[in-house]
Amino acid sequence: MMTIYRTPDARFANLPDWPYQPNYVEISGGLRVHYVDEGGADVQPVLMLHGEPTWSYLYRHMIGPVSKAGLRSVAPDLIGFGRSDKPLERSAYSYAAQVGWMREWVEALDLKNIILVCQDWGSLIGLRLVASMPERFAGVALSNGGLPAGEDAPRAFAIWRAFSRYSPVFPIGKIVAKGSKRGLSEAEIAAYDAPFPTRASKVATRVYPSFVPLGDNVAVPDQLKAWEVLEKFDKPFLCCFSDGDPITRGGDRKFHERVPGTKRVAHRTLHGGHFIQEDDPQGFVDAIFDVVKAGS
Repeated sequence: MMTIYRTPDARFANLPDWPYQPNYVEISGGLRVHYVDEGGADVQPVLMLHGEPTWSYLYRHMIGPVSKAGLRSVAPDLIGFGRSDKPLERSAYSYAAQVGWMREWVEALDLKNIILVCQDWGSLIGLRLVASMPERFAGVALSNGGLPAGEDAPRAFAIWRAFSRYSPVFPIGKIVAKGSKRGLSEAEIAAYDAPFPTRASKVATRVYPSFVPLGDNVAVPDQLKAWEVLEKFDKPFLCCFSDGDPITRGGDRKFHERVPGTKRVAHRTLHGGHFIQEDDPQGFVDAIFDVVKAGS
């Protein structure tokens, strides 16, 4: 029986630019997944998957414009992040487990005709979802992410992986601020810290860098199987990487070479750092609209 931490609701009161009501679905193991759901259940869903160490707050400047355009903005918190439940044992987490949790959540909401919007770990999880149930997805907008399958770790990522594992302090809000170019306010930094008030509650944020399947990693066979599906995925697949992210720079090339759906859209370069949702949210929103248009 795993021990679960549930961040108190009071931690999420009065966050800047965050007027959204929480929604919850319980999945197997009694785990509760939180998600934002704006725009109506009868319109096309845009699934916005955050990465690490963020939560759905990352998409706050995109949720409104997308839903106002007549689409459904659906932004979950991964298990271990945000308002979703946080198992406190490191052994509860794995790449495969997170994919399984998010698949169960997608199936619980019965999302169909989905546009996937993803970055960082959101792409590692989201692209595995596309590969496991491609019939549910209508297109992809990918920024600053990938689907690694045993490549060598870039130096910038190796440094980050070591920091996340060994640093005695792990200031999540300041980490996000450092990974964006525009500069976050103190209130925004505090909002990124809000879900993680204790050292123990940060366990997922610290363990996921070690799961990225670079080098000899247990997840590589599953990644290779996912790539086999993506190499046949001919629905619109738009890459909109930023011009200022040392971790994922050049990562879009592999998708252009291997995913046929990339030929259906004009790709974009967004302006900013790793957390492009902070630096160029409108550019990312425009990329979503391009994918929708290409698939219509």
